[in-house]
Amino acid sequence: MRKIIESTLVSLDGVAGDPHLWANDYFDEEAQARARDHLLASDAMLMGRRTYERFAAAWPSLTGEYAKTINAVRKYVFSSTLASADWENTTVIRGDVVAEAAGLRQQDGPDLIMYGHGPLGRTLLEHRLLDEVHLAVHPLVLGGGSRLFHDGEQAALELTAVRTLRTGVVVLSYRPTAD
Repeated sequence: MRKIIESTLVSLDGVAGDPHLWANDYFDEEAQARARDHLLASDAMLMGRRTYERFAAAWPSLTGEYAKTINAVRKYVFSSTLASADWENTTVIRGDVVAEAAGLRQQDGPDLIMYGHGPLGRTLLEHRLLDEVHLAVHPLVLGGGSRLFHDGEQAALELTAVRTLRTGVVVLSYRPTAD
């Protein structure tokens, strides 16, 4: 069985929404190499419709090693409304999110990576399908925006690693604890 690993960008005050508006200055060579290594170690990337739409609008036109890697990796988009997916190597999954994600997780092979913690991340966390949660905490206070975790969302996590990047971003790695 492989793992589903969520990797999320978050500000000091817990904002995770629209990281393309505030995190780019921190995505230096070190952060790109770390992200690329995670993608290369993964079999595929999981995402919801909103992440797919943002990524598919941006990454295909970008260059560099990280862009080549993210464009080439297999991608699964969980959506009941997305009609088609034109981004290279993308499959739309319209079925039951929990069953489909559990099925992908049960397959043999390298791990699955997921960026962001939107509706898909909340569902996978609620159903104990996330095996690791990596939070890249950025040294900014945004003062408002979409929060990482919503009211009522609960999970007990165990810290497994801490890494500080040159930009001041601290990557906290967790795994859910047993109930």
